[in-house]
Amino acid sequence: MMDLMRRLRAGVSAAWLGLAVATGALALCAGVAFAGQASLIADQVRVEGNDALIAQGNVVVLYEGTRLTARRVTYDRSTDTLTIEGPIAISREDGTVLVAQAAELSSDLRNGILTSARLVLDQQLQIAAAQINRIDGRYTQMSRVAASSCQVCAANPVPLWQIRADRVVHDEKARQLYFHGAQLRVADVPIFYLPRLRLPDPTLKRASGFLPPQIRTSSTLGLGVSVPYFLRLGNHADVTLSPFLAAKTTTLEWRYRQAFRAGDIAFTGAISRDTILPDDETRFYVFGEGTFALPRDYTLRFEVQEASDPGYLLDYGYSDQDRLRSTVNVMRARRDEFVFGGITRYDTLRESELLISDQLPFAQIDAFYERRLFPSWLGGEMRGTLSWQANFRESTADILGRDVARMGAGLTWTRDWIGPVGLLIQAEAGVDANVYWIEQDSRFDSEQSFAAPSAGLTLRWPLSRVAASGAVDIVEPIAHIAWSEQVGADIPNEDSVFVEFDEANLFDLSRFPGQDRREDGARAAFGLNWTRHSPSGWAFTLGAGRVFREGGIDQFTDASGLAGDQSDWLLGGHVNIGGRFAFQGRALVGDDLSLTKSETRAAYLDEDFQISAAHIWVVEDIAENRPDPTHELRLDGAYQVSDFWKVSADGSFDLQENQATRAGLGLQYQNECLFVDVSLSRRFTSSTNVTPTTDFGLKVELTGFGGARSRTTHKCGG
Repeated sequence: MMDLMRRLRAGVSAAWLGLAVATGALALCAGVAFAGQASLIADQVRVEGNDALIAQGNVVVLYEGTRLTARRVTYDRSTDTLTIEGPIAISREDGTVLVAQAAELSSDLRNGILTSARLVLDQQLQIAAAQINRIDGRYTQMSRVAASSCQVCAANPVPLWQIRADRVVHDEKARQLYFHGAQLRVADVPIFYLPRLRLPDPTLKRASGFLPPQIRTSSTLGLGVSVPYFLRLGNHADVTLSPFLAAKTTTLEWRYRQAFRAGDIAFTGAISRDTILPDDETRFYVFGEGTFALPRDYTLRFEVQEASDPGYLLDYGYSDQDRLRSTVNVMRARRDEFVFGGITRYDTLRESELLISDQLPFAQIDAFYERRLFPSWLGGEMRGTLSWQANFRESTADILGRDVARMGAGLTWTRDWIGPVGLLIQAEAGVDANVYWIEQDSRFDSEQSFAAPSAGLTLRWPLSRVAASGAVDIVEPIAHIAWSEQVGADIPNEDSVFVEFDEANLFDLSRFPGQDRREDGARAAFGLNWTRHSPSGWAFTLGAGRVFREGGIDQFTDASGLAGDQSDWLLGGHVNIGGRFAFQGRALVGDDLSLTKSETRAAYLDEDFQISAAHIWVVEDIAENRPDPTHELRLDGAYQVSDFWKVSADGSFDLQENQATRAGLGLQYQNECLFVDVSLSRRFTSSTNVTPTTDFGLKVELTGFGGARSRTTHKCGG
């Protein structure tokens, strides 16, 4: 009987020890003790005397995703302590790992000492300490510490950077690291000393504190430094303040973000006092945007863009925009309905428009409603639209200060059929009616209206084949005939000045982008598309088309490619090779092979090398306020030289003037613990508002703290 009682007592004690060790293991990582089921695995578990229970040999404790391994665990019931012999390793699901050689801990592991220990946070930051003390299950106090996110191995025994400290306290609840007597070392060379230093641990994505400083210099502002400070305003808002001090400016840059239950907002801006303007004016800019979900599927969006003067954005390199737009709108898009309403305000920064800015529309009101119907008695689809638009100018001069408001309604019908031998037939018809109110323009009556009926028929005949190689060819000839007429008074053209002739509108009833103009007369368009898909992974699409119209009607500008009885030839192509090389081009070519307009984009994307190019050519056209041709080229490229080094370059060139407009170079170094970004850029253009500027930037960031995720590539390989 006594022997049986001893066996039962030993079994109960072993089970209790398994629970205590597992619970303590979790407490060491999470800072609190939990009651629950745990698993203890060991080569041997035995009881010595009445107070000692020993588990030894490949000891493994598993508890709710936490794993502890050790060589030997001894529990002394008389002192309620655990003695753990290593090597000890404790890991949990979030990536935190603690290793040590030995430990003396309370049974719940909320208090105790670990020697020759190392703490790894989020698989990034490593903290080696001669001794680690656990206090109240929340604080981990480490003495004689070396902290770094750099890999250390035989091939690289000295980390690129490290923080040496007399003492470090890790607050697991606040997820903060407090360094006492901290010394930053680079390649083991002391750089600077801080008596106190606080840093977020890698698991904390948002914490108040200073961000890495940036050194910036430009020929306009001089040498300066920016020191950002991130301020966390609760769980859903933050602000970043970045004082920028340079030889010729004192600037405060800022960013504010906030998330709401139904949307979010974000604002960026800056305010400056500099010596660039002669009157020592205060200069500023504000850009902001937001989106909110409203009841009944509506969405509210707004955008704010303001600048104190035309040259501020370019002087400081904040933006290349030459027109600013502030808008607020509400919209709803459903399967058979679209609703939109908005107000937009424009400000020009273009040198050529500043003197006549009061003659340009500064405010625009838009309202639009569209409904789709599918009448069974007629077949096909009907669309009904209602619209309102108004443009206002600040000038009160006749003609130059014209204000226009328009109310319109439209009805269109389309229906498709499949004819013999796969012929696709589409018929369409519609009518638009608009009423205009015109002020401050003596050339037009104050109230006018017009109607524009239209009809068209499109024939498509797609033909396909599969070649012996497995390639698929699709050839599609297309023919389109249409008629429309604008009946009623002539009205000013506010929204259809610039016309783009491309593959998207080759077979449209009207190629004008707005409501103020409709194509008149009978016309026909013909085109041919050829698409090929190869099993080897490349594909292309080539297309050509042209528009013919009855004589005597000329509504389009020369640069549009649509002027005259016959349009220019529209040529387009898309090429994709293996997902790495892509080409897209469009050109308008006359019968004499003269080029009216062309746009070309090409890009090659590889794992280590990327390059892209864009080219544009447009002939001069006084009707579009372009006295000289536009001929520009832009190049962008980047090359990953090695696992750590990356170079990039970009440039813009005005081929008409035979000069560069912008150029930039970049050099980046990034490994598992360091990020360095060096940039050099030059803007060559000048005007009365801005001068050519050269900018230099330097950013150095020690990764492994907060949300700054490092690269997996490191000098130790693997």
